[in-house]
Amino acid sequence: MNIGDVARQSGLPAKTIRYYEDISLVKPKRETNGYRVFNDADVHKLTFLARARALGFTIEDCRTLLALYEDKSRASAEVKKVTGKHLNEIEAKIADLQAMHATLTRLSEECAGDHRPDCPILEELSGKDRRSNTHDAKQ
Repeated sequence: MNIGDVARQSGLPAKTIRYYEDISLVKPKRETNGYRVFNDADVHKLTFLARARALGFTIEDCRTLLALYEDKSRASAEVKKVTGKHLNEIEAKIADLQAMHATLTRLSEECAGDHRPDCPILEELSGKDRRSNTHDAKQ
């Protein structure tokens, strides 16, 4: 199979497939003319990588998972360890996103959104303490 066929079957762009070859995640055979020749195992690996990347695994995690997949004597505990680490990272990102959401919601509610130049959103982004500005204005 050529790279176009493999791209259609795996759901990955040809550019990504070339990149995965460059970093040795897949190693298609080469014809004498230099063209890549993929087999069913290569398509399977690329589909595996596409699914893993869609779940947010890093390239290095994908490399580890692919090696574990190919190692029939693997311990599932190793796979679970990689997945657990990734889940922890996702949970941290979710917590960060929730904190960002709460902050932006609060700032949006505090902003009058009218013709006046006062804007709590910009003040927050600039790092100015609005309370000290209010205090300074009263003096």
